[in-house]
Amino acid sequence: MKLAALLPAAGEGQRLGLGPKALLRLGGETLIERAVRQLSPLVDQVLVGLPPGCPPPPGAAGRPGGKTRQETVLALLEACDADLVLIHDAARPFLRSGLASAVLAAAGPGGFATAALPSPDTLVEVAGGSYRPLDRSRVQRIQTPQAGWREPLLRWHRQAASAGLEFTDDAGLAAAFGQPVSLVPGDPWLFKITTPSDWAMAQALLSAWEER
Repeated sequence: MKLAALLPAAGEGQRLGLGPKALLRLGGETLIERAVRQLSPLVDQVLVGLPPGCPPPPGAAGRPGGKTRQETVLALLEACDADLVLIHDAARPFLRSGLASAVLAAAGPGGFATAALPSPDTLVEVAGGSYRPLDRSRVQRIQTPQAGWREPLLRWHRQAASAGLEFTDDAGLAAAFGQPVSLVPGDPWLFKITTPSDWAMAQALLSAWEER
């Protein structure tokens, strides 16, 4: 069985405002270099969806990314020849190898799995001026990495593209096509760098992460 890690990293990072997030340097390496280093020991190949003009990092093959994360993942699925794929956002730089391995194992034969965390906060739905608390025990925060089998994932991505359907992650896409999704306990460290405050927190936490 051949394993591949797919890293969609072609985003412009507009909410962060510092250029493509994949190229930001944290602890002497870019976020995409860091992700490749973390995942390379676990898989047979690493494929990266890159911003225009960006060369692939050492140890990975590069492909031009699409306009959206979903388009980039589709391009990476089409470019790889693995049986099982692990999809991870390079913007989540604090990844434990044990968690990635657990997600791969949880995918099982023909399945799909994702890291997820319960919400520690009260959650509400706000619509049309109404304010409705949600049952926190029934809500999870979805993270990456996510793992699934390439053949059905590729088929679902193509069907979604043909139908004009957009999903924020591959677990949501898989679930929309009827695939049960296994939830693996995630990690509070595995937050996603999206805003300037996220980037400041990542820089502040780096030394603690390396000393853990």
